[in-house]
Amino acid sequence: MAIQWYPGHMHKARKEIEEAMPQVDLVIEVLDARIPYSSENPMVSQLRGDKPCIKLLNKSDLADPAVTERWIEYLEREQGVKASAITTLQPGMVKSIPDICRKLVPHRDVIEKDIRTMIMGIPNVGKSTIINTLAGRTIAKTGNEPAVTKTQQRINLRNGIVLSDTPGILWPKVDNEASSYRLAVTGAIKDTAMEYEDVAMFAAEYFLKAYPEAICERYKLSSLPDTDIGLLEAIAGSRGALRPGGRIDYHKVSELLLHDYRSGRIGLLSLETPEMAEAEKIEVARVLAEKEALKQQKIEQEKLKRSGKRHND
Repeated sequence: MAIQWYPGHMHKARKEIEEAMPQVDLVIEVLDARIPYSSENPMVSQLRGDKPCIKLLNKSDLADPAVTERWIEYLEREQGVKASAITTLQPGMVKSIPDICRKLVPHRDVIEKDIRTMIMGIPNVGKSTIINTLAGRTIAKTGNEPAVTKTQQRINLRNGIVLSDTPGILWPKVDNEASSYRLAVTGAIKDTAMEYEDVAMFAAEYFLKAYPEAICERYKLSSLPDTDIGLLEAIAGSRGALRPGGRIDYHKVSELLLHDYRSGRIGLLSLETPEMAEAEKIEVARVLAEKEALKQQKIEQEKLKRSGKRHND
């Protein structure tokens, strides 16, 4: 699934973050607990270098708790990384972040200097709500759709932490197609930039394999179909997502499934595991290597053609 999601303000934001990074002590990256791998912007790792990082798995109230625990363990294998599952519905979880900052950058506390942090994350992951909770007042604009924050701002939390907010930056291209679909399923991509039916079929196929009981319970199904399209049709029949004549309204049932998932009405369901991420990283690396080899082959062929042409002339 191709997604166009790299508007001008995000390119500008990347350059500004790169320029500001040398003055930052600590990076806070907000991830979606349902898709920690797919919502992890590879540019953040490139930009932060070896600076300590707190990875906040937000929306943990919508994710599978057992899978989230595995993700925390997996993410903390990286040097200098502390992972924590939070939900903005419980402000106490968010307000514990400054304590984590002090533990990761203790030397700033010793010399009584503010810890300079930068908070980053893809759109619609809850970053602005976290900032407002930390500040105790409304500073960052929030919204239920991606790309609300457009410019950087610096916020003194007056507790020894200075926070630089950044726009929700996305990377130019998602190399892993499954990640593109997961981002769409969770709502990280504007609904106008995706095909509901296509995304819903991806979700349906995954739910059939990973959470069949939750699907049966939510939609009162006595048995599960074998295919993604079969599941959408079964849900449509159960919920009356039909056109005149009893025909399936695929757009309506696709919207229903995705909205039910995003709101947590189906249950606490994660869309990926660390094991899935590892396997997909290997496959993506293989595909990219093949593409690069093919590109180099074409370049060499073009050089030979030009060389032969000059020889003939």
